Amino acid sequence: MVSHARWKLTRDKEIAEGFSESPEITRRREEIRLAFELGQAVHDRRTELGISQTELARRAAMTQPQISKLELGGTVPTVPLLARLARAMDSELNLRLAGETSRVVFTAHGHEAA
Repeated sequence: MVSHARWKLTRDKEIAEGFSESPEITRRREEIRLAFELGQAVHDRRTELGISQTELARRAAMTQPQISKLELGGTVPTVPLLARLARAMDSELNLRLAGETSRVVFTAHGHEAA
């Protein structure tokens, strides 16, 4: 699997050189980027809570390998799964999509996302 940093560096280089990619590749890159962001948000909230992947998996009716894959950006979760994860982490999910930018944050109930 390509690291997020390497992927972004390659993408930025291609853009600087005027590289034009197919709509399918552009769509897939966006999917990968969102998967990484979602995974990072799950990881950040889980570690903020001080719980293991195994404990989060138990709370969300998942397996530890499923949590690991999700945190590494290896899967794009469904909306119902995101809702289960938010409940399991006693959190609200804040997802902002604006053009090519996005922000994904799980916040403790009653706290505003920055």
